[in-house]
Amino acid sequence: MNLEQAVVAAVVGLAQGILEWLPVSSEGSVAILVTALTGSTPAIATRLALFVHAGTALSALAYYRAEVGAVLASLGEWTPRTAFESDTADLSFLVLATLATGITGLPAYLLLDAIVSELTGGAFVVLVGGLLVLTGLLQRFAAWVSLGDRATPDWLDALLVGGLQGVAILPGISRSGTTVSALLLRGHEGEASLRLSFLLSIPAALAANALVVVSDGVPAVSPLAAGIALAVSAVVGYLTVDALVRLVRRVPFWAVCVGFGGLAVVGGGLLLV
Repeated sequence: MNLEQAVVAAVVGLAQGILEWLPVSSEGSVAILVTALTGSTPAIATRLALFVHAGTALSALAYYRAEVGAVLASLGEWTPRTAFESDTADLSFLVLATLATGITGLPAYLLLDAIVSELTGGAFVVLVGGLLVLTGLLQRFAAWVSLGDRATPDWLDALLVGGLQGVAILPGISRSGTTVSALLLRGHEGEASLRLSFLLSIPAALAANALVVVSDGVPAVSPLAAGIALAVSAVVGYLTVDALVRLVRRVPFWAVCVGFGGLAVVGGGLLLV
């Protein structure tokens, strides 16, 4: 590994560590960054973007360690009859939603691989931008109709949010933005929606990382550079998650999604001309 690869890996990890907590597509944004810095194909850049999600999964695990501990502690109290009652509702939600993510996520990953393998750099940027705009509009709609009067998740929340999280493997679709929007639409309060979304990201990100490694190996960079990217994303993610969660509560990031998506569409279109 040379110095240039180490710097690129650190920049990629930095971007992932910050963007994961925002309701914008960290995967799409990091993939565009990798393409710009390394000249990689969209397929390789997207695989690397999925790979570094494991770093921020570790950040979420550390930041929400108390909540994760409480979920694990509720295992002894779980029964099918009381699965979605208050003490075990989070556990049931996370397990069922993770299963739903696997059901929709694997076909979405195969579709993703087929799509990005056929795209040029400009077309890839346009695709990411268009999906980012759609994510922003979904968030705006969710914020507009949110009721915020539900205390615990149920089985329908789990199936809906887990299924959407699987589809969000496509670059340009914000995982956090989509899942938080769905929870808001279902009547959950904003902070609780963020907490459930970030907890759900942990098994999904680790599974996506494993899928990439098993199917393609470590993409685009050397194993040491990949390790640097993971370490930087984990450290930066942990340092920024609290500040960014607070920011998400105050700033209408649906507008950020639409703005970034529009710029990406224009920029990608210029590349195609």
